[in-house]
Amino acid sequence: MRMVFVGEAMVELAPEGGLYRRGFAGDTFNMAWYAQKLAPDWQTDFVSAIGDDAISAEFSGFVAAAGIGTAHLRVIPERSLGLYMISLQNGERSFSYWRSQSAARRLAEDAAALDAAFAGADLVVFSGITLAILDGQGRDRLAQALQAVRAAGARIAFDPNIRRRLWANDAEMRACLTRFAGLSDIVLASFDDEAAHFGDGDRQATLARYLGAGAAAVVVKDGAAQMLAQIGGQSYAHSPDPVQSVTDSTAAGDSFNAGFLTAWLAGQPVEAALAAGAALAGRVIQYRGALAQQALA
Repeated sequence: MRMVFVGEAMVELAPEGGLYRRGFAGDTFNMAWYAQKLAPDWQTDFVSAIGDDAISAEFSGFVAAAGIGTAHLRVIPERSLGLYMISLQNGERSFSYWRSQSAARRLAEDAAALDAAFAGADLVVFSGITLAILDGQGRDRLAQALQAVRAAGARIAFDPNIRRRLWANDAEMRACLTRFAGLSDIVLASFDDEAAHFGDGDRQATLARYLGAGAAAVVVKDGAAQMLAQIGGQSYAHSPDPVQSVTDSTAAGDSFNAGFLTAWLAGQPVEAALAAGAALAGRVIQYRGALAQQALA
């Protein structure tokens, strides 16, 4: 299998002992990192753009050391990585961002480079953040590349991962997320985001809305509550095991996606794939930061 993850990676500042620990993270990069750990015999590539400065070079080395392909990290002169800082309260996280000069905003400038990055992929994964940081032409180029690789037999996975502050307005955000859901084989939505920004009354409403948009399959996550899915015309539900102590919920959804997608691609039953994703997320949130090596032990 070859898995391709598309999006923005950032410098992460995570609280630790009254100070901050520096790392690298970003929703689709987190997914790639966990997916590579879960399926080390598969090819995992990260598609993005980085700067030509020291921290970008360090990130490229970090990606390579993790076993993730770097051939499709485009270098944009005089740009860098964005930065975000995690704030925690009772295990729930909030973020502060500095990303105006992020090179990743230009990851879809070159249509030929996107096509080359996707060629031969079995799975391409992107998110609402991937879309939000691109301009209109970049989104169109990404859509064309996704349609081409899907026609060649790849499956497309999309996590809407809604971050309202990245969008110009609500109408643009809703229209774009709906458009790209229709290009996807599976949408991996989070109910709290969908309820807040689309007004969904329950998880079934989220599931039905994305199916109505043209998504071939949908999973609706809901934190510790029961998740719903419709895949292959069949309906599923899964209740995650309780987690006694939540340290940091950063990357809960990202790690679920990685656990679910690697199991699903490996041909496991949907129930087992949902359980695998939930189990990994339940371990990840017991540690600080997005990339929790301890959760994989």
